[in-house]
Amino acid sequence: MEQNSSFTRYLKKDFFSGLIVFLVALPLCLGIAQASHAPLFAGIVAGIIGGIVVGSLSGSHLSVSGPAAGLTAIVLGALTELKTFDIFLCSVIIAGALQLLMGFLKAGKIANFMPSSVIEGMLAGIGLTIIIKQVPEAVGFVKDKTDELVDADDGFLMNTITNALNHVQVGAIIISAIGLGILILWQTKAMKKLQMVPAGLIVVLLGVGINAMLKGSGSALTLDSIHLVSLPVASSVNEFLGQFTFPSLSGFTNPLVWKTGAVIAIVASIETLLCIEATDKLDPYKRYTSTDRELKAQGIGNILSGLIGGLPMTSVIVRSSANINAGARSKTSTIIHGALLLICAVSIPMLLNMIPKASLAAILVFTGYKLCKPSVFVHMWKGGRTQFIPFVLTAFAVVYFDLLKGVGLGLLISIFYILRQNARIPFYFQRSTFSNGELIKLTLAQEVSFLNKASIKDTLHSLPGGTKVIIDASQTQYIDFDVLDLITDFSQTTGPERGIEVLLDGFKNRYNVPRTATERDILSDFVHTGEVPKRSAGNYQKLLKQLKGADA
Repeated sequence: MEQNSSFTRYLKKDFFSGLIVFLVALPLCLGIAQASHAPLFAGIVAGIIGGIVVGSLSGSHLSVSGPAAGLTAIVLGALTELKTFDIFLCSVIIAGALQLLMGFLKAGKIANFMPSSVIEGMLAGIGLTIIIKQVPEAVGFVKDKTDELVDADDGFLMNTITNALNHVQVGAIIISAIGLGILILWQTKAMKKLQMVPAGLIVVLLGVGINAMLKGSGSALTLDSIHLVSLPVASSVNEFLGQFTFPSLSGFTNPLVWKTGAVIAIVASIETLLCIEATDKLDPYKRYTSTDRELKAQGIGNILSGLIGGLPMTSVIVRSSANINAGARSKTSTIIHGALLLICAVSIPMLLNMIPKASLAAILVFTGYKLCKPSVFVHMWKGGRTQFIPFVLTAFAVVYFDLLKGVGLGLLISIFYILRQNARIPFYFQRSTFSNGELIKLTLAQEVSFLNKASIKDTLHSLPGGTKVIIDASQTQYIDFDVLDLITDFSQTTGPERGIEVLLDGFKNRYNVPRTATERDILSDFVHTGEVPKRSAGNYQKLLKQLKGADA
């Protein structure tokens, strides 16, 4: 088990992983801010706090937090209604405070009830979404500024690929194709000795080098600035500090601000818990993250982000999976990625602006493939339809809608299968034939709920007239009132009217259902031997009639 104290032991691996995540996170932070119609610097602020602050406080070894596309629509709508960004920041502070409260109330345990098929489906859906959304950058297509989601982490526009393929830039295709080739080659045994150097770093450096060579040769394939990373550049310290925005305290008197804060808290918490669950599943060391601690860390992060002009944040699976694939061992890589965002935003934005977006797209496409590779689908198929159907529906719903809707659909399908399974097995059916007719025993399950009522009712209704029936509840711990009422009515009214003799075992002490002494003796022998006692087999009906009404 890896420990957080192993800072120096894995510093080399974590530094390179942090560098790769930084390179992946940078355009995402900027893109999400642009899609939200918020200041671009607000996305950088959220990324810095997500890396340094949340990374330090979180119990997760590999999760990476930052601005997430799942909140884009909420932020965009809120800014449209609230008009000013400084008032909106009050909503971010409120959201963080609510998350902090949920952490202390131990609300994070809800993540433990997430079916594995839904988690796997979410990962596969995110992988497909990553690939689809990075196609435009990989082929050099410049998105329109009015696109709803730019470089987002989930959801996608239906015409993303078709538009991209109609507007290609050959230079971008060359860079992304070479990058993908390196990433694939780096996984082979032939490159084992070189794998200590992160493939993503090689891809980025080669991308910069290839574009520089094209530019030096005067080639028409050279990528211009619109195809490169674009970080705001400040010419002085005062200009840099002027990019921070502080909340207007008057916003706390606005009911809409509180409503927005509550919505952000709920959505951000759900996405965080899902992503933490998924990240733990991807962790090669299978370490466990306290979800309550994560909610507290996210809450503190969002409070701070709101105080200094950042977007709301969540734990984000795109950056987290990139962190894992880059070979990260501890949370040090997350903190390093946040520190690099801060350092580069302050000191060297011009150098970062030389990186082709096509290189980053190659890294993300390969990351997405590892989440949704065919072997994952084959594995879930072998688990049976109760695993495969929720998995595949979740995956494609995440692609066509968004993460929350996809997971919600997967949960509904999983719950349907659970309910159907419970409704099918409320009892064990045993039929025996004797000289005086048939004896049927229904042994109820340990728990019988209202979901089982229909199945039991159909079974009792299908019993032929003249049958002797034993309903055994001796091993049952719970029977729903509706089911008990059904059995009582059948034993005292419906059954006798059809000539069916009903014996109840295990009901009297706990459920106050009457039973005769002779019935108790017959049932006792039947339960232990599987046969009706010989003394009653030949004259079973007469014996019951003679002693009907005897005290139990």
